[in-house]
Amino acid sequence: MFHFNFNQKTNLIRTKIVSGNWKMNKTYKETKALVKELNHAVKELTLDNTRVIISPTFVNLQKASKMTKKSVIEVAAQNMHQEASGAYTGEISAQMIKGVYVDTVILGHSERREYFGETDALLAAKVDAALKNDLEVIFCFGEVLEDRKSGNHFKVVESQIKNALFHLDSIAWSKIILAYEPVWAIGTGETASPDQAQEMHAFIRELVAERYLSDVSEEVSILYGGSVKPGNAEEIFSKTDVDGGLIGGAALNVDDFTAIIKAI
Repeated sequence: MFHFNFNQKTNLIRTKIVSGNWKMNKTYKETKALVKELNHAVKELTLDNTRVIISPTFVNLQKASKMTKKSVIEVAAQNMHQEASGAYTGEISAQMIKGVYVDTVILGHSERREYFGETDALLAAKVDAALKNDLEVIFCFGEVLEDRKSGNHFKVVESQIKNALFHLDSIAWSKIILAYEPVWAIGTGETASPDQAQEMHAFIRELVAERYLSDVSEEVSILYGGSVKPGNAEEIFSKTDVDGGLIGGAALNVDDFTAIIKAI
């Protein structure tokens, strides 16, 4: 079943996106095998106004990019450094990502914030560097369980978005995809209810509308990321302001990921 996220005011159908974040998983051989399976699986699907993105590890980006050259599948990087070059051992620049024919990067994932101390200010600099190099950004944000329980989740999300993205002009937003990920639902098996996801996504869209023209807020795709599985994907994706998903564990299995794509 296909769900079109249609806005009556603008007659706009937003782009739907299913993006798989592979995190630190899959060796070179395993990456080749999974990409091959995915290429075959998506050939059988009717993708109407839907993008499919996968994010392998850095060392496998080039191979994945080459293998999907004739496929509808797109490839994204999981992170990047804000500087163009220099003495930053272990880091990757935007130009290096572009150099292996990858045009999208995930920034701000909760694991980067929690384990590597990435701040809003740092992420703002990374966003600027990505856009300067014509990279599209999947920007992640979301609250932890304590914020949700205390009713502070809206303030947290508002702060993360404003601090990292609201310095951009409206034109730059054509390169922004938003991804709401309630941290308490990532890899835990817990999932925000479809109504909770819709409530937050509607809040986010209104927040963007207050800062920019309504066409910016209505055009930006807002993904939900938090233990999306074949069993819950269709109900989550059916919500008006949910334009797709940033998928973790289920993206590592061709059958699960394909089922989630079908659900949108």
